[in-house]
Amino acid sequence: MSTTEAPTATSREWRLAARPQGWPTTDDFRFVERDLPPLGPGEVRVRNAYLSVDPYMRGRMDDKPSYVPPYELDKAMEGGAVGRVEASRSDDLAEGDLVLHTLGWRDVAQGAAASFRRIDPVPGVPESAYLHVLGMTGLTAYVGLLDVARMEPGDTVFISGAAGAVGSVAGQIARLKGASRVVGSAGSDAKVDLLTSKYGYDAAFNYKSGDVGALLRDAAPDGIDVYFDNVGGDHLEAALAAFNRGGRAAVCGMISAYNTEEPPAAPRNLSELLKKGLTLKGFTVGFYADRMKDFIAEAGQWLAEGSLVYDETVVDGVDNTLQAFLDMMQGANTGKMLVRVS
Repeated sequence: MSTTEAPTATSREWRLAARPQGWPTTDDFRFVERDLPPLGPGEVRVRNAYLSVDPYMRGRMDDKPSYVPPYELDKAMEGGAVGRVEASRSDDLAEGDLVLHTLGWRDVAQGAAASFRRIDPVPGVPESAYLHVLGMTGLTAYVGLLDVARMEPGDTVFISGAAGAVGSVAGQIARLKGASRVVGSAGSDAKVDLLTSKYGYDAAFNYKSGDVGALLRDAAPDGIDVYFDNVGGDHLEAALAAFNRGGRAAVCGMISAYNTEEPPAAPRNLSELLKKGLTLKGFTVGFYADRMKDFIAEAGQWLAEGSLVYDETVVDGVDNTLQAFLDMMQGANTGKMLVRVS
């Protein structure tokens, strides 16, 4: 255990100043610098290297019951982060340890050592990867397909938001697990090209170029067996129409509705559930934390073999975290949206 620490320590951090109404704006946030107290027994101080911004964070900005507590007003916001321990008063973590934690949206994090998980680095894997392809994002794709949607070899799989952090991994896992056809949607022609040229999708379409239902029918003329839903709305309605008998959906996110002020209307064709014997199951990755060990073992091997690839969109500077989040919500990222702290 080390007790060495800098004579002064500060943290630059983002705080929620007001609950957004519809799309968040810069007026809803404050960027502040504050002094950190001396480390107490069992505590560590971490210099963050990368921060994660994710769609679920929009829900935490509202004061509504959900699977995670809402952000508190005028308190430091939270999110996934990876960094190095720079001072420790804990026997469990030493200076220089690489750790994963949820005290993001700031450059320096401090707290009980139990709040930080030490990472044993995989050779050749960058630190940022533990926030996506080898982290919760990758695990989300893995359990969504295999545990929630119960994908089987030979299935036709449709993934919405397919060029995002979760979707880009989910499509590759579907292929690696024996899907007969993998179809994705994305929000630009460039992303559509990336899905088929890099991520192994058999077909993909730009959902902004026409009716989603018609585009999906063209991409999957024999119907779909599994739907990994990151979008909701018209994509969910299109999937219900395209499902074969006994189809299964893993409902991971509904980004199309995150910034609406009124609850969206339900899909107009929910009767497909009855006619086809469909299963729609929502989930959050926290329900499946016990699967992380299996996921890391399998995904680590895929990475080493080069059969699992990824993209990152990296924004520099903790002061640009808010803009990175807003851009991600508008679909500006390819793969995982990250903030490189320094």
